[in-house]
Amino acid sequence: MSDKKIKVTLVKSVIGTKQDHRATVRGLGLRRINSSALLEDTPAVRGMIRKVAYLVKAGD
Repeated sequence: MSDKKIKVTLVKSVIGTKQDHRATVRGLGLRRINSSALLEDTPAVRGMIRKVAYLVKAGD
């Protein structure tokens, strides 16, 4: 598989967001503001990041 990783950080609160967006943030492994997760670079993960792009910051 791919050994590339993406670091994702939650930069905005999930309060007041849609329930499925909150679930997506949790699915990315993010709990509170400024928490980060190092995830596999897969199309599924990229889609999740794109869905909640207004809440997270992604980089390598």
